[in-house]
Amino acid sequence: MTNDKTSSLRKRVAIALIWFACVGSSQAQVLFQEAPEISPAELERVYTKGLQFLLKNQAEDGSWSDRPYGSEPAAVALAVVSMLAHGDDPNFGPYASSIRRGLDFVLKFRNAQTGYIGKTMYNHGFSTLALAEAYGTVQDARLGPALVGAVKLIVQSQAKNPQGAWRYSPESQDADTTVSGAQMVALFAARNAGIAVPEEAIQKGLKYFAKCQTADGGFGYLTSQGPNATRTAIACLVYALAKEKNNPVFEKGFKYLQKAPPELGYQQYYLYYAAQAFFHASPSAWRDWNRKNFKALAASQGTDGHWEGQFGSSFSTSASLLSLALNYRFLPIYER
Repeated sequence: MTNDKTSSLRKRVAIALIWFACVGSSQAQVLFQEAPEISPAELERVYTKGLQFLLKNQAEDGSWSDRPYGSEPAAVALAVVSMLAHGDDPNFGPYASSIRRGLDFVLKFRNAQTGYIGKTMYNHGFSTLALAEAYGTVQDARLGPALVGAVKLIVQSQAKNPQGAWRYSPESQDADTTVSGAQMVALFAARNAGIAVPEEAIQKGLKYFAKCQTADGGFGYLTSQGPNATRTAIACLVYALAKEKNNPVFEKGFKYLQKAPPELGYQQYYLYYAAQAFFHASPSAWRDWNRKNFKALAASQGTDGHWEGQFGSSFSTSASLLSLALNYRFLPIYER
């Protein structure tokens, strides 16, 4: 039965890819109009090569050994999300065991009393995202309670913060746009999964981001100074997920993002957010950005499937894959 389920799912994915490449119907054009210049076979080759790297290098406890962040819940969580994003059956497919071990590792860092996961809100935000994307698809009774507790922690932390946002710990009294972005995306993912998220929390988060927008449309780190592409991509994604693309804050931000040079020092971190920001902002803009991103990643991928980056090979590989995962559209957070 297990093999039958896996075989059936893989066949459906293969048929969808063939349909994508060959069918010229109006429905196909609506679904896949953004990426006709990328070969589905080449996309699959690059993506699965990256997944195989993660699979082969995962430790028995579900983490990765590369430094500096391979054993952090945030990096493990993003690796899990990159596997879920490929669309295989998470319970019986080729990555099921790796997904389970990754979720086991993330949940090992959960404080059952407070719902806090890891030792920083970076860990907590990305871990909450992974729980939200796994909830309802992965057969694990722990996911629902853990996700509810994680969302509660995010909301409570924001309520205690004078900025109406987040920083490194749940008790932080200051805030920054990068940590806040991770929490906001996690809240949207949890809402997509059916978990109650107060609208007040969303609106307070948006208000904080608006305060950090600079005169030229970019977004700073702590205040409305020193904008860059990564933080602007984060802000644009947050506003897009909030269905606020007609808001002047988003419109100015996306204009800045289109002109801003990529963050080379934080390349994969930038790619992870920029892919989603462009995808939600404009089909035509994303099509161009996606084509260039795929070409660059295909050329820079290691022979074993990994990508290099400042945060280590496991994070860099997972973030690179997730910047390509919009082509698959299997995750709820990746839907327009």
